[in-house]
Amino acid sequence: MKSQDSIPTSKVQRATKFITTGIKIGGNYIKHYVKKAFGQDAEEGKQELHEDNARDIYKSLSQLKGSALKVAQMLSMDKNIMPKAYVEKFTMAQYSAPPLSGPLVVKTFKKYFGKTPQEIYDSFEMEATNAASIGQVHTAYKNNQKLAVKIQYPGVADSIHSDLKMVKPFASIILGLPDKDIDKYLQEVETKLTEETDYHLELKRSQEISKACSHIPNIIFTKYYPEYSAEKVLTMDWLDGFHLKEFLLKNPSQEVRNQIGQALWEFYHFQMHTLKAVHADPHPGNFLMRENGTLGIIDFGCVKEIPENFYTEYFRVINPKMLEKENEAELLKIFYNLEFLNEKDTPELVAFYVNVFKKMIDLLCRPFRVDYFDFSNDDYFKEIYEYGESLATMPEIRNSKEARGAKDSLYINRTYFGLYAILNELKCNNIKISRPEF
Repeated sequence: MKSQDSIPTSKVQRATKFITTGIKIGGNYIKHYVKKAFGQDAEEGKQELHEDNARDIYKSLSQLKGSALKVAQMLSMDKNIMPKAYVEKFTMAQYSAPPLSGPLVVKTFKKYFGKTPQEIYDSFEMEATNAASIGQVHTAYKNNQKLAVKIQYPGVADSIHSDLKMVKPFASIILGLPDKDIDKYLQEVETKLTEETDYHLELKRSQEISKACSHIPNIIFTKYYPEYSAEKVLTMDWLDGFHLKEFLLKNPSQEVRNQIGQALWEFYHFQMHTLKAVHADPHPGNFLMRENGTLGIIDFGCVKEIPENFYTEYFRVINPKMLEKENEAELLKIFYNLEFLNEKDTPELVAFYVNVFKKMIDLLCRPFRVDYFDFSNDDYFKEIYEYGESLATMPEIRNSKEARGAKDSLYINRTYFGLYAILNELKCNNIKISRPEF
């Protein structure tokens, strides 16, 4: 992949890139409607439009990097709310993007250490091993130890707020959501992205969570080096392993798949219910899977700390008894506390949303209802996705002027969706379900 010699860092440069992309998307729509007028099949035309837009948006975001590309990465996990063309294109942001050129890498080290990387490490590979949304990873050696050195792209932290404002129209196009929902989503995203650009915070959280979770079987963590780390540079031991798609090409046994899946489940269970702080970026690029059934965890940049009052209300609905008729009044109170409902809702809207959220809870919490769960069951995931699609057609939701759900639920829901999706792709079929006490 060709390296990138510069990243647009000023607001004007980045805005120009977004405007240019918007013009391209406008051209795609014109082309779409012209072809439609001349009799192109509607479904074929829609798919072609999605593919053209996905290509142009991803190309722009991958050059801008930072929060713009991170949003693409996050959206790629939401397979149930996005056209397939966007999912396939944006999935690339989980693993690779055009890397920075050597001179920019050296410039970063000179700024934070006053030295070149060759003066700090015994050896340093100038070509990036991986390049994603916030930064890229290089291989280095120090005292015969192989290291992974993560370098943040220039200007990422300073451009988050303005980038997200400019990403908003693209998110509206892709997701088909009203501005109020996009705003609520992007406000929480901005908070987490700001944290992700703070490598001092990531170093602290990485060490704390790794130590706290070190007892979990088959989970491997890396060692971090504060002395070779800085505001935009993070150094750690190199972890061997394969990302999910590479791992599946090894044709692992069902036993190994289940062993890794169980480790993942226990890792997230312990964080969610004991630490009340969770690695909230569960896309496949952050996990390294091994043929012996162990799992390496990397990148603690995105950690969601769970407020106690939100935690209590959110996990009360896992209890299957909460969906029984005699607990309707208590469940209604929880829905108000979690902002699924608000005081302005008419009785008709309350009844509608109660039914909607009871169905969603029944679907998403289904693994918690049993002792062992089969995540390889594609019918279960099809049911989730089809229900999500049906919600988008309901006039009560389409015409709603209220965003539903507390902002804290955004990353918790995303974490569970990401976890479920990985377990499904691994075809784990016998996962023992640890769960909080009902």
